[in-house]
Amino acid sequence: MMTEALLKNRGIRRRDFARFLAGAGGAALIEASGLPRPRPAPLPETPEFPNEAFWSNVRKQFLMPPDLAVMNAANLCPSSAPVLEALYAATRDVDQDPSFNNREKMTEGKERTRKLLAAFLGVTPEEIVITRNTSESNNLVSSGIELKPQDEVIIFSDNHPSNHLAWTEKARRFGFTVRVVDQVNPHPGDEYYIDAFTKQMNARTKVLAFTHLTSTAGDLLPARELCRIARERGILSMVDGAQSFGLMNVDLSDMQPDFYSGSAHKWPCGPKETGMLFINKRAHSMVWPSIYSAYPGATGISKSFERFGQRDEPAIIAFGEALQFQTRIGRKLIEERARTLAQMLMTELKKVDGVKLWTHPDSGRSAAVVTFFPANLDPKKLSAVLYEKDRIAGATREGADRPGLRFSPHIYNSPPEVERIVAAIKRYVATGV
Repeated sequence: MMTEALLKNRGIRRRDFARFLAGAGGAALIEASGLPRPRPAPLPETPEFPNEAFWSNVRKQFLMPPDLAVMNAANLCPSSAPVLEALYAATRDVDQDPSFNNREKMTEGKERTRKLLAAFLGVTPEEIVITRNTSESNNLVSSGIELKPQDEVIIFSDNHPSNHLAWTEKARRFGFTVRVVDQVNPHPGDEYYIDAFTKQMNARTKVLAFTHLTSTAGDLLPARELCRIARERGILSMVDGAQSFGLMNVDLSDMQPDFYSGSAHKWPCGPKETGMLFINKRAHSMVWPSIYSAYPGATGISKSFERFGQRDEPAIIAFGEALQFQTRIGRKLIEERARTLAQMLMTELKKVDGVKLWTHPDSGRSAAVVTFFPANLDPKKLSAVLYEKDRIAGATREGADRPGLRFSPHIYNSPPEVERIVAAIKRYVATGV
């Protein structure tokens, strides 16, 4: 076979690539390609009761230097060494031989990532579309559902622009109505939002679009219950999972949304410009593709919905490695770890005079996104000095809507880093910046 011959000429056999796709990692390929290996010692098997030594080994799987404390998972996570290996190896392979013959195995790798995504979320490969990010996924839904002037869409005021502005702008174009459920701070509890969304529903409502976990104050919405209520009323449910995908142990077979979106570059710690869109089988006939081009997916809704033209297939393959990396650690443990660090951070921040915590400390109302106002300090100046002098990186929130700093801890963070952050903030509150 031509592909086999080409691989042999390059010193990489098809079975080596198959082994790489099957989970042995990209080490063999990356060594054959001559690239330096970023991989540290392999991650040990997850113990029944992981201790700090285990989480220290997890941290070593990332390229960040030990003195840099980055808690910005809600925006961008680093990729682990195994993900980088997969990305480098597959990219080098394509660039050394971009022929159709050689790239045949890249398509196989993309379809394998689709299967991994389906297993990760508790659904079928036929329901998975591989996109560039959450924004693209959300817009594929809002552009793909046929809505008329008499129809209504309910959204959450704290949605990301791709699930808020997208609906309001398309309403201007097509004439349908958008109803908004306002965010309340502090989080008033699940029953409040269940009642608020339900009251907005009527015979004209066609879509309910909300964020599972907000990136602003880290509010966790009752997604399962809201999807159930929408389903019982014949309303399509769109769940923005940008902040829950890769953080929380999400099971879409239990949540049962019609649409769920996510990005690889956030909590999954995957490559940039890769994402996913789940489209429930029952909704396949209710949404139209927005892009028509070449190279569709191989199964289910991806055959019609994923005609995006040439893709960065090495990145998609590396996306699959990111999912396997999380699975090796254990998804429940990942959620528990991030939540534990967030709870520790909130507990200690509340002890700092003048700090206003925007995130609700109740674990049923938040997860691992922590936002607060730093007493008498300018958030932007504080953020800058934390990075420049203390090697601490988070995110800022400006404006009148719950301004301040945001820290979102993940598996590569540790209790000592939380302590460093709180100590630095306490010091600057006392001395100024």
